[in-house]
Amino acid sequence: SVGASPGALAIPAVAGEIAGTGKRVEVILGPKARRFAGPAAFRDGTLVEDPSETPEAVLFAPATADTLARLARGLNDRFSASTVVAPDLDTGTADHPAVRENLIILREDGHHIVEGREGGMAPAGDVVSGLLGSLGGPMSGLRLLVTAGGTREPIDSVRFIGNRSSGRMGLAVARQAVRLGADVTVVAANVEAVEPGTRHHAVESVEELQEAVLDLAGAADALIMAAAVSDFTPASRAREKIRRSAGMTSLELAPTADILEAVRERYPDLFVVGFAATHGDPVADAREKLARKGANLVVGNDISREGVGFGAAENEVYVVGREKERFVPRASKEEVARVILESLMAEMDEER
Repeated sequence: SVGASPGALAIPAVAGEIAGTGKRVEVILGPKARRFAGPAAFRDGTLVEDPSETPEAVLFAPATADTLARLARGLNDRFSASTVVAPDLDTGTADHPAVRENLIILREDGHHIVEGREGGMAPAGDVVSGLLGSLGGPMSGLRLLVTAGGTREPIDSVRFIGNRSSGRMGLAVARQAVRLGADVTVVAANVEAVEPGTRHHAVESVEELQEAVLDLAGAADALIMAAAVSDFTPASRAREKIRRSAGMTSLELAPTADILEAVRERYPDLFVVGFAATHGDPVADAREKLARKGANLVVGNDISREGVGFGAAENEVYVVGREKERFVPRASKEEVARVILESLMAEMDEER
């Protein structure tokens, strides 16, 4: 149900994302709302005056102050489904006592409220995550810890040893898991984006990544280690920038900590998915890592191939388990993430 405010401009994208998960989307678009987003913008939804059947959920977005009042006072009770409300208010209206009271009433009545900053509507990704999260799904109740990005090991105050990981694979896993109903925490190494619907912990180095993972893994049912972790770190770090005039004829490196090994020692029963990036056939590396690290699944990919892997929008992987392996031909990282999560759920079900 689209309200008449500037936030309506983002709702076609919201409808498209929801439709992309396989849900059927119907849109109630009143005359005033059409001033902001016309019918032609909703290519991924069907315009209706009333739902064609009882919906799984109803999204009021953008929700004006008048909509909030009507919902809070029970004046718009024709929907018995799960209700998600994304307010779109100016700062003065958002701070008005009556509006705050209406939001409190809606929460107490079981409505899911997705609020943005300073009264404005929340970003489209947050709205989508709020709606899909309210529906539950095959991963409902599962607490998932996901690492994403690539670590950086400082050489001096400005230089570091790093890798080309963009974090797109890990964030895609987190995104799909939220849409399947999981409770997701992301530990992001040098990734600027915050995935909507998740708890976000930013880290930089292997040491910081390990500290965060070991701290958070105790509350997780499964860990997906999609971050690219540096194998080496400078043996010593200069406190200031090393001047070119001073020269640097050599750089001594030391191995970094083995995070998966540390996780296995502390949490032997935690379900763990590792990643193995290699040049050439990744299956052998994935199998070796599966045995050596004690992981439950390892996702292997050939990073020498153009257009897949680090920084790319697509990937091609093998998901290797202790008894089965599954080839995922080249596809978007979102689709690859979906298969990884399917494999995780199937494997966890077999182990129960």
